[in-house]
Amino acid sequence: MELIVDQENFYARIDKFLRKNLKNVPLSEIYKFLRKGLVKVNGKTVREPSYEIQVGDKITVDADLSVYQRDEKELRPVPIKLDILYEDENLLAINKKPNIALHPGEGTKGTTLIQGLMFYGKKKGFKPYLVHRLDRETSGVLLVAKNPKTARTLSQMFRDRLIEKEYLALVHGILKGKGVIDKPLDGLEAVTEYVVLKNFDNVTLVRVLPHTGRTHQIRKHMAMIGHPVVGDKLYGIKEVNEFFKEKYKLRRQFLHCLRLVFTNPSFYGKLVIKAPLPDDLQRVLEELSK
Repeated sequence: MELIVDQENFYARIDKFLRKNLKNVPLSEIYKFLRKGLVKVNGKTVREPSYEIQVGDKITVDADLSVYQRDEKELRPVPIKLDILYEDENLLAINKKPNIALHPGEGTKGTTLIQGLMFYGKKKGFKPYLVHRLDRETSGVLLVAKNPKTARTLSQMFRDRLIEKEYLALVHGILKGKGVIDKPLDGLEAVTEYVVLKNFDNVTLVRVLPHTGRTHQIRKHMAMIGHPVVGDKLYGIKEVNEFFKEKYKLRRQFLHCLRLVFTNPSFYGKLVIKAPLPDDLQRVLEELSK
């Protein structure tokens, strides 16, 4: 069996990856596959369960898996409209719309972004690899690799902090100046820099530069310092969210990936990709400014 690592599991250990993707295979059998040298990553035998994998890795399991029943629906390509910001032979950057999930998952309904990318890639002759993530409600710049080599390169660049990420967020309360939030998340280093752009009536527009890429990092960090993102249903303030929903018709968290800056591995030149603030968030700022 051959598996390609995608964005959802590139950070995982090999044993966790196999357990996730071979759902009906007992964990004891997975460890047995590793001990017997039946698992290879990019053609190299891997026996250590803690071996770290990356996006784009090709993993093969040289074992008869037909004895394990599977009842999973295949992910199928579905045409959706993509707002393409940049494209070359190795990578694609799109302006992700809000309220669409990247991948199918528990509680996910409707078409996901990866299905739309698969449809586009099928027409263009490539398989898409997501190399970072944006939450369902978050809009903005999203990078997609067109081949395993580029996926590995970009994911390593994210890990090495060689890709500058800039977000816009509207947060509760009044912040002044700038600051750095250096607080671990889930036991891992997490660093978020912010710069105040404008103060309104008890809310603040901030430019946010996450230097690490932990799950929900910006949302968690802003909540930890007492300034949660407006509209954030998980870490935010319910009364504030309801007020903005009723008065400003804001139906999601005010968080947008405005810009990515990095050296393009296709031609080793600097690439700046920007996504304009979407209408729903722009409308909120205009109303607040009145």
